[in-house]
Amino acid sequence: MKQIHPTAIIEDGAELHESVTVGPFSIIESDVIIGEGCVIDSSVRIFRGTSLGRNNRVCSGAMLGCEPQDLTFDPANSKPLVIGENNHIKEGVNISRGVKTKEGTLIGNGNYFMCGFHAGHDCRFGNNNIFGPNSTIAGHVGIGDKVFVSGLVGIHQFTFIGDHAMIGGCSKVVKDVPPYATCDGNPARLVGLNAIGLKRSGFDPKKRAAIKQAYKTLFLSGLNISQALEQLKGEGLTEEVEKLVRFIEKSDRGVTGHK
Repeated sequence: MKQIHPTAIIEDGAELHESVTVGPFSIIESDVIIGEGCVIDSSVRIFRGTSLGRNNRVCSGAMLGCEPQDLTFDPANSKPLVIGENNHIKEGVNISRGVKTKEGTLIGNGNYFMCGFHAGHDCRFGNNNIFGPNSTIAGHVGIGDKVFVSGLVGIHQFTFIGDHAMIGGCSKVVKDVPPYATCDGNPARLVGLNAIGLKRSGFDPKKRAAIKQAYKTLFLSGLNISQALEQLKGEGLTEEVEKLVRFIEKSDRGVTGHK
């Protein structure tokens, strides 16, 4: 049975699974879909065009699918916010709807958003990421899987963060961060591999060694990126190193360099 607090406002046209819980003073607009097992705490605002999959927890004061912070925004061009399953969205989180891409803003599964986090319009987030408190991510940012973004981080628009990367607290990220790496600083620079994250994700010693050697070739050998990529390709690539190489080759903004 739905558990809707009597002070909550659910507009006509909103679709809530029968198992959804909605706390006091929350507002859910029309054209919102909320899936099985979701818990919406008090004073949450979910704007039209937002959909949530199963088993999401949305804590007090969060705002999902709000208008983007874009001076050129026209409501006629509004695009959706689509959130997957098993995400935990803490107090005061703000995630904008899309505006400039057909798919809008896309959030994957199993992500953990700490208090005060903001994501801009048309972002693409993968799965099982952790976002620290009061971090701010601009529009059109792409985040892979199992990324750790520490508190008070700022990420520039159109930047991409690779799988298993870690960003240190208070960092200013203006270029793409390659998979498996740790970056820190203002502006952010690479400071090594996310060794602990790789271990926790089950990378065996052989895979970690291959990634470490590729990292040294790319960023510590004195070769430029083109030379380092050619050297790696000539040595034969493991699956993990191939992902790293493809990420760098596809980067439009350029990859964050080493300190």
